Amino acid sequence: MMQPLPIRFVLVDTSHPGNIGAVARAMKNMALTDLVLVNPRVFPDAEATARASGADDVLASARVVPTVAEAVADCSYVMATTARERDHYFRVLDARDAALQLVERAREAAPGAAVAVLFGTERFGLTNEQLAAAQALLRIPANPEYQSLNIAMAAQLIGYEIYMARRDGTGASVLAPREAPLAAADDYERLYEHLQQVMDEVGFRDRTQSGTHLMARIRRFLNRAELDTNEANILRGLLTAIQKRRRVAGGQTP
Repeated sequence: MMQPLPIRFVLVDTSHPGNIGAVARAMKNMALTDLVLVNPRVFPDAEATARASGADDVLASARVVPTVAEAVADCSYVMATTARERDHYFRVLDARDAALQLVERAREAAPGAAVAVLFGTERFGLTNEQLAAAQALLRIPANPEYQSLNIAMAAQLIGYEIYMARRDGTGASVLAPREAPLAAADDYERLYEHLQQVMDEVGFRDRTQSGTHLMARIRRFLNRAELDTNEANILRGLLTAIQKRRRVAGGQTP
């Protein structure tokens, strides 16, 4: 029997309850049990239970939360599903390579932490704001002339690749061992809040035309860096030292 791994599927703004049940069934097929629903239109629902077809335990343990941030707050690694072949800001991995990363990240996760895969709405996928929680994007290669996959099909394919990576042991040595566990999403959020505070104090302003892109870019490159807890603490310590030096020098917050 497979040892459990902290791998979570997160469904965001799901419109049709039947899709929730179908994803739960796909997860149980592939020995996955951690399902989180962000703002589903309807749940619980009889159609979800019917489509789960025996995966009632996965549905019963599913958590419903209002935001992606809450869904991944304890996650040290997040991948978001996408239809894009490439992206200027993110690494884009196909499902097989992504599964290897997810299995390895789950194996090295700190106690109580998880890794997550985000699935967007049936029609529009994930928003840019929701993608900001991810370290990488996951794509399922398909026929260029017809790439449409429904959410349950996508969950089944990704779950299968995760299952195979776990069964074959191919995810066991993808990455070198870490000295400290990866920082969780809520660690990142505290870092970004602290960074924004210091930027405001020293008058480091967003010079882009809209005035909204700077922090988004900072978030993207720090997410790509995959900070561990020590590295996140070093950055926050540096920010605190800057604030203390300004106070000693008599600087005033602008």
